[in-house]
Amino acid sequence: MTYPLLQTIDRPADLRALERKQLDQVAGELRDFLIESVSGTGGHLSSNLGTVELTIALHYVFNTPDDRLVWDVGHQCYPHKVLTGRRTGMNKLRMRHGIAGFPKRCESEYDTFGVGHSSTSISAALGMALAAKQKGEARQVIAVIGDGAMSAGMAFEALNNAGVADADMLVILNDNEMSISPPVGALNNILTRLTSSKTFNAARSAGRHMLGFAPPLLELARRAEEHVKGMIAPGTLFEEFGFHYYGPIDGHDLDALIPTLENLKGIKGPKFLHVITKKGQGYKLAESDPILYHGVGKFAPGEGIQSGKGGGKLTYTQVFGDWLCDQARADQRLVAITPAMREGSGLVRFAQEFPGRYYDVGIAEQHAVTFAAGLACEGLKPVVAIYSTFLQRAYDQLIHDVALQKLPVVFAIDRGGLVGADGPTHHGSFDLSFAACIPNLTIMAPADEAECRRMLSTAFAHDGPTLVRYPRGGGTGKLPSPELDTLPLGKGEVLRRGNRVALLAFGSLVPAALAAGEALDATVVNMRFIKPLDNALIGELAGNHSLLVSIEENAVIGGAGSEIERLLGERGSNAAVLRLGLPDQFVDHGEQGQLLAELGLDKEGIVRRVRERLDNPL
Repeated sequence: MTYPLLQTIDRPADLRALERKQLDQVAGELRDFLIESVSGTGGHLSSNLGTVELTIALHYVFNTPDDRLVWDVGHQCYPHKVLTGRRTGMNKLRMRHGIAGFPKRCESEYDTFGVGHSSTSISAALGMALAAKQKGEARQVIAVIGDGAMSAGMAFEALNNAGVADADMLVILNDNEMSISPPVGALNNILTRLTSSKTFNAARSAGRHMLGFAPPLLELARRAEEHVKGMIAPGTLFEEFGFHYYGPIDGHDLDALIPTLENLKGIKGPKFLHVITKKGQGYKLAESDPILYHGVGKFAPGEGIQSGKGGGKLTYTQVFGDWLCDQARADQRLVAITPAMREGSGLVRFAQEFPGRYYDVGIAEQHAVTFAAGLACEGLKPVVAIYSTFLQRAYDQLIHDVALQKLPVVFAIDRGGLVGADGPTHHGSFDLSFAACIPNLTIMAPADEAECRRMLSTAFAHDGPTLVRYPRGGGTGKLPSPELDTLPLGKGEVLRRGNRVALLAFGSLVPAALAAGEALDATVVNMRFIKPLDNALIGELAGNHSLLVSIEENAVIGGAGSEIERLLGERGSNAAVLRLGLPDQFVDHGEQGQLLAELGLDKEGIVRRVRERLDNPL
């Protein structure tokens, strides 16, 4: 497919050199290019198709990168990347040493703020706006927030600050009536109450002009307007925060977007533009099923995603979803909570079968955890399904609201360890380190799918807070039992007996450790529990092995290996400890297996590093 106009655009200045009438053709070519490109690499599709015209309008009107454009929920930034010099790099999108799937400051001067989580744009843009003011620099600052990110408390904290900060900034709400899962909450109902208010806004502008000659009448009209708006439009909410509200306008209509943005450039103070877009716009298959086409693998654009084919391994997420339904049938106290990740966390079936016991709280991880604590206080058994990287956002609540009160909340932590193409913002690199130091927590990591189910049952049966941490994708292919069997608390499992070296592996790296153990003739242990550790087993192994090797897909600093080393130090053991895990750096994006191999956490890497240590003891 050829793209005669798009291929002439290597930076936004090239876009701004075009005539206005050419931009509709640019939009069509850009949308076709995205479909062709993402279908060949995989990535986020629906959200990016929905921001094509908005991205063009922003770079056409504003003088980027001098004007700062801050994206929220960074999976809507592909059109931005294409227009800012990375079109030819899209063929290696999210691949090792290729361009990232999210805005990344070190990748381009046009990526003004790195993002992979949600609801950060308004805070960052406010900082940039006030910095420009302090330095006496005249520039525009624009935050683009959408995909449900307005449901997070951080967005409202920023609005609360920005409305009184005397900052020249524009917040654009890209309202596509979607997050990843369907949107929830009262705020969504407010925002979607009205889909077009051009007549209303035109009347308001004309009325202000006419009444401007009579200030008392203007004030009376303003008060009446606020009461009327409160009944029919969403703008009142944002104007109460101190923003000048405009819209909603059609986010796919360049004839509406461009003049509106041009006008807003000349208005001082905090401004809020409400833009209505459609997720998957321009690709009928994505329009009809934006959730399916949110994050895609490779597919043929003419055929679309072919579901139901193949017979791949059961994923850990599916194991969790099946267990949840089975456990819910066995115990009426079980309730499930997700912060806007129904599909990703495996809760679709549960939501259908147990709608009265299913809670999607929106992109609000802090609230999700404390909400679970409240449910637990009243005798229910909450299960919080959450990605490792998103649990980081609720750390205070995990400590104070759950662990401190010893409440029986089960955390099903998906995407523990390296997740692959989504990169450092989504890797679950730190959970074992930040959770293991919290009193009252029980932490488990399964070696395979069957063990994952047993650990979830163990967590549910435990009278206290528990974390079950499992990786993205499938494991060894070991099918779970249909029973709800539990495991003995805090006990590891010796998989093979060997000499001199004992490999103590946690969770996802047990298979690689077992393979390495065969090559080294080493003892191999599936530790199962990060907390409590099997202290008796560790003491036994330290007594008849000269080297203990901890192996975990978690930051090596503060991880399970650190606790093993501390334990042996307190006991005065002479056994040496080699700690293998993720290095003290943010691991870039790439295929999971490739990343583990590069970090020395596959079979060959473990064997090599153990032999190096044996040859060069400390």
